[in-house]
Amino acid sequence: MAENRRIFTIKEDNLGEVYIADEVVAIIAGLAATEVEGVASMAGNITNELVSKLGMKNLSKGVKVDVLEDTVDVAVALNIEYGFSIPEVSVKVQEKVKTAIETMTGLSVAEVNVRIASVDMKNTK
Repeated sequence: MAENRRIFTIKEDNLGEVYIADEVVAIIAGLAATEVEGVASMAGNITNELVSKLGMKNLSKGVKVDVLEDTVDVAVALNIEYGFSIPEVSVKVQEKVKTAIETMTGLSVAEVNVRIASVDMKNTK
């Protein structure tokens, strides 16, 4: 297990415990964000970019997750497609990420902060 990976309990009862890694929450957030029309890709640091180019897909690239008790704060960094409204895409990303995390983990999402890192010009003429 990676040293920077945190694991927390989401359920504990007479049947046992359910643990989830914060990286799982980050993966859910990243996948949800990329499903929004107008999001070209997740943005990441240079290490993530190199890992991606080497073929080792990092599904949590561009996502930072802070889990406090039963709530989650999420920060996503995105590359947006040229021609899309940044405010509209950002709101859709916030809603989609919040819904996906809450539905899949049962945790409550307190914040989804969106950072637009760049504009993808690939589809322009």
